[in-house]
Amino acid sequence: MRSVLRVGRSLPLGRAALGRLLIGGLLAVCGAAPAMADEGMWLVNRPPLEHLKSVHGFEPSPEWMTAMQQAAVRVGASGSFVSAEGLVMTNHHVASDAVAKLSTAERDLLKDGFLATSREQELRCEGQEITVLISVMDVTERVRGAAKPGMSAAEAAAARRAVIGAIEKDESQATGLLCRVVTLYNGGQYHLYRSKRFTDVRLVFAPELQAAFFGGDADNFEYPRFCLDAAFFRVYEDSKPYRPAHHLRWSVEGSREGELAIVFGHPGRTQRLLTADHLRFVRDVELPARLASLWRSEIKLQSFAGRSAENARIAGDPLFGVANGRKAVTGQHAGLLDPAVFARKVADERSLREAVAAKPEWASQWGDAWDILAGLNAQRAALADRAAVFGRIGSGALSTALTIVRLGAEAGKPSGERLTEFRDANLANLKQSLLDDEPFIESLEVTQLESYLLLMAERLGGEHPVVLATLGGKSPRAAAEAAIAGTTLKTVAGRRKLVDGLATDIAASEDPLLVMARAMDGAARTYRGEQEQKVEAVERAQYARIAEARFAVKGDSVYPDATGTLRMSFGPIRGYTENGRAIPAYTTMGGIFQRAAERQGEKAFALPPSWAAAKGRLNLSTPFNFVCTADIIGGNSGSPVVNRQGEVIGLIFDGNIQSLPGAFAYDDVQARAVAVDSRAIIEALRVVYNADGLVKELLAR
Repeated sequence: MRSVLRVGRSLPLGRAALGRLLIGGLLAVCGAAPAMADEGMWLVNRPPLEHLKSVHGFEPSPEWMTAMQQAAVRVGASGSFVSAEGLVMTNHHVASDAVAKLSTAERDLLKDGFLATSREQELRCEGQEITVLISVMDVTERVRGAAKPGMSAAEAAAARRAVIGAIEKDESQATGLLCRVVTLYNGGQYHLYRSKRFTDVRLVFAPELQAAFFGGDADNFEYPRFCLDAAFFRVYEDSKPYRPAHHLRWSVEGSREGELAIVFGHPGRTQRLLTADHLRFVRDVELPARLASLWRSEIKLQSFAGRSAENARIAGDPLFGVANGRKAVTGQHAGLLDPAVFARKVADERSLREAVAAKPEWASQWGDAWDILAGLNAQRAALADRAAVFGRIGSGALSTALTIVRLGAEAGKPSGERLTEFRDANLANLKQSLLDDEPFIESLEVTQLESYLLLMAERLGGEHPVVLATLGGKSPRAAAEAAIAGTTLKTVAGRRKLVDGLATDIAASEDPLLVMARAMDGAARTYRGEQEQKVEAVERAQYARIAEARFAVKGDSVYPDATGTLRMSFGPIRGYTENGRAIPAYTTMGGIFQRAAERQGEKAFALPPSWAAAKGRLNLSTPFNFVCTADIIGGNSGSPVVNRQGEVIGLIFDGNIQSLPGAFAYDDVQARAVAVDSRAIIEALRVVYNADGLVKELLAR
């Protein structure tokens, strides 16, 4: 069962060889200074036009930007319309959840791949959603104006939430679009995003997992790479293929080294605007706790997968996500442990504070914001154990139950007073997630729930009242088995009865998972209230002040941290040097066969039968993967790479190992975004998969 309250997986993450990570010269921490080199995940409504013109001689028109914005889509992570008939391109690993849900023990689409040769053969992906950003509006004055002089930080935060809820509700009703207010610069600005939402999404093509993820864990986060990490969906509206206002066309010529590569995608989260003291807490407390949780989940899933071939199939997708998350966080942590990162961060922060202190009016307005934020670390530490337990529910089944419990409690409140995920603007998506027809594998759910209950007991103590109430007099294993065996939430019908019913039905239900969720909900809400009122409200107020200071000192040449919203990044296609060895910008299709021969006998490097059979017919000199300096992060998976004409030249699917600290800092010396070359996609579709109809659609002018 999908965890509704979890943070979703984004960029595929990879390799354990993190001893090499320490990034000799990890450069400027972003956000605290005007962008250096091609640094930046820029708002599509505020692209860095001067930089593009002066550095790259490129002047995108407003019409060009609009076309790129409305051709890009959000599909869990990133994607794009690539035909006039609603064809959407993304990564195989982004599509893998949908592919796994369509698979059975008898028909394993992850293992064997899938191609629809007609519209009738396209497979509907229940629960899959795709959105496209239609427009953006700055609502900063209205949101920030809700906080009146004399209000406490918590009161101001509540006032802002109420206004945000009202804006989202009014705009959704007026436009019929999905409307969401996005916080930028940690509270410095607020933008309203209006998006069109599609729920009729059908699978068109996915290669074998072995082709998409060739090299497996050994090569992941490495370069050179040889992966066909691509997949195609089609969006339908009123049972007909959707005709988007804008779609990307395929480049006939492809790309070349040194060419400007432009990326449009949805980077998930960066923390480049955090103060040095805040980053110390992230480094010393948050990331180690997250790593411990990920290690626990990975070991539990590995143990489960090792029991049988069927268990291995069932656990494959969640294990992939957990392992990749663990590797990503390991890399981020290693980056923050690099003294050069903090030296630069501290120096840059000092420079900004000195500029503020130099003007008395600035000093009185903003000067103490950094010290107030530094004082929050003690409060963050006091909440750490509860954050580990309630901040991220480690069981999909329990997370779903907790969401349903809160749905009943929140539904009767005004939108602006509800928990964020239950506001009107988010409610349709949340209910859709609850009603996904995803396979419920009891054995896997028991394993994950037991693991979470053990974590709860370890962090809070075996005799903590919440632990005792949640376990209900049973051991963690027995409690998990009883809850999963007895729940009605394992079926869509069981969940729908509650989601579409009365709040009193939820409150009175004796479903064992709901009983367990109710037992912990009070403590979880108390933790969340303290986190939001004592920490996040203060952060929002003080980071907004620092944002004002930064704008005053540096102007508007500072881009905001990534927030999962559509961004533009760019940089030349360029190789790099690692350990004295030149790493070329491109690999070729012939390289996959050479790599398979070099690692013969290793499962991760075994070629799918379709590729082995096609070797003699493939143009082995075709560029396969390439790297560029575009600034990306988790969430950019599936982002199209386009040229100056807005034509597809590639598809982002990863970053190299040196890019992992990109959550906190940008570096173009070695850090690279990794993409599938557009020419490899066409060559593979034609020769390996005989997908002539799909190729014709992609190349249509």
